Amino acid sequence: MARNTELADLAGAIFADSYERDATGLDAAAWKACAESGLTTLTAPETGGTPTDAAVVLDAAGAWAARVPLAETDLLAGWLARAAGLAVPDGPLAAVVTARTAGTRPAGTAGGTLDGAGTVSGTLTRVPWGRSLAAVVVLDAGRVLVLDTTGATVTEHTNLAEEPRDDLAFAAATPLAAGDAPTGAAEELALRAALARAVLLAGAARAALARSVGYAGERNQFGRAIGRFQAVQQMLAEAGAEVAAAAAASAAAAATAERDGFAAPGTAFAVAAAKARCGEAAGAVARISHQVHGAIGFTREHDLRLVTTRLWAWRDEDGDEAYWNDRVGAAALGAGADGLWPLVVGRP
Repeated sequence: MARNTELADLAGAIFADSYERDATGLDAAAWKACAESGLTTLTAPETGGTPTDAAVVLDAAGAWAARVPLAETDLLAGWLARAAGLAVPDGPLAAVVTARTAGTRPAGTAGGTLDGAGTVSGTLTRVPWGRSLAAVVVLDAGRVLVLDTTGATVTEHTNLAEEPRDDLAFAAATPLAAGDAPTGAAEELALRAALARAVLLAGAARAALARSVGYAGERNQFGRAIGRFQAVQQMLAEAGAEVAAAAAASAAAAATAERDGFAAPGTAFAVAAAKARCGEAAGAVARISHQVHGAIGFTREHDLRLVTTRLWAWRDEDGDEAYWNDRVGAAALGAGADGLWPLVVGRP
């Protein structure tokens, strides 16, 4: 508990110090501070960090709308490179699963195709923070490739929150390193990405609620603060319940991953439930937050948009609610009558 508090305080201080309401793209100052503090390699074996530790940091990143690829670098690309026995490059990273890799790739994730053996050519699509990456770690069928992005042709795109989701085109590129993909890599990457996104959603929802409660106490209408009206109180209570549900689901999934590992069926179930539940909470909290703020909340000048646009964007990234609810349903049916309760509570 003390470690989690220290991590939350550290991450919150870093993101608060570099917070810029109107900035877009990579936050170089926050990234540098995260790297110097060890947050960009938090779950590396030599660091000893856990999925729960990473969740604490990502919750703060979501709440502050931090413009740094922490999850992409640490939980995804860093893990994939190490799992393939490859050195992890310095700097911001992202992981991509190509179309010819066996397994299901949830919608809203980076993809694309690569061809070639010694050198590779092709285009990777929707790569998070592509324009700012030092390298991209690619799971391509049975191999893992580390590609230097400096020679790639970048076509810039963004998600609804103006976070980079770029296309990277490579022409006869020589990988920095290559290795064999570990068994189940595509599934584990999907679960790691969904867990990270769920925690980010929980943090952003918490921040949206805090802004709404604060505004409801400051904005006066008909001679009193709007937060004293029963209708507004009811909306805020509903949003509070959604935030609590998202926090509980994402924390439980991180704890399950830490205890049992990502290969365990219970972890897959917990992560699927968390991503689906946090996505549902995102829609409700964003709606209520804008209702409470009224017209001012929709303006670019108001920082409510920083978290609500992320709620709308992130709920569809790394698999939307429909995808993960299908996974929950399939797991429940597969467990059968005798196995359902142990699956739900995470105990055999």
